[in-house]
Amino acid sequence: MRLLIADDDPQLVRALRITLSSHGYEVLAAPDGAAAVAMAAKLPPDLVMLDLGMPRLDGVGVIRALRGWTSAPIVVVSGRTGSADKIEALDAGADDYVTKPFQIDELLARLRALARRTPGASESPVVAFGDVRIDLAAKSVTRGQSPVHLTPTEWRMLEFLARSPGALVTRQTLLKEIWSSDQVSDSGYLRLYMSQLRKKLEVDPANPRHLLTESGMGYRLVLEV
Repeated sequence: MRLLIADDDPQLVRALRITLSSHGYEVLAAPDGAAAVAMAAKLPPDLVMLDLGMPRLDGVGVIRALRGWTSAPIVVVSGRTGSADKIEALDAGADDYVTKPFQIDELLARLRALARRTPGASESPVVAFGDVRIDLAAKSVTRGQSPVHLTPTEWRMLEFLARSPGALVTRQTLLKEIWSSDQVSDSGYLRLYMSQLRKKLEVDPANPRHLLTESGMGYRLVLEV
């Protein structure tokens, strides 16, 4: 099982690498938040362990970045004991919070519990169909060798569909997620942005093969046809 440790304390990382490797984990280490996000995108981890006070990108920023494309369990290991720090990390998407100093046996038990909760292979930050490549970690889209420019709303709509390829996403869900309001009910917005996405990503926008409309229900991203 691949475990990514993100912490700027080299002595702690070295000790954890030795201990966790002896328990069967494949350990990756990143010295700061930005490096952690880049490493996770390149080698998707099964588990993530991170500190909050890291340079370049703090722990909460890393959690939010990872949660944009993966549900791999994240455990925060931090010297911050305040309830506000714990709540912020958990609200951002962390699954557990361990306070430094900690007992290694307790940490191992928590990692085992998290691994049991979400079995299976890691998710990939890249979703592809046709000659289109969607990188959920980098928040970028390419078609062939060329980058595709999307507006923020187009990206949010495509990202939400790409997180669950093949699944039907209802109009109500998209409206709520994109505009963050239960009051928005005009699905004309969705038709407009879907039309724009098809023009940018489909070979034949008038006869889409990947960005499909399910009449009266919502939309679906189909990767293989």
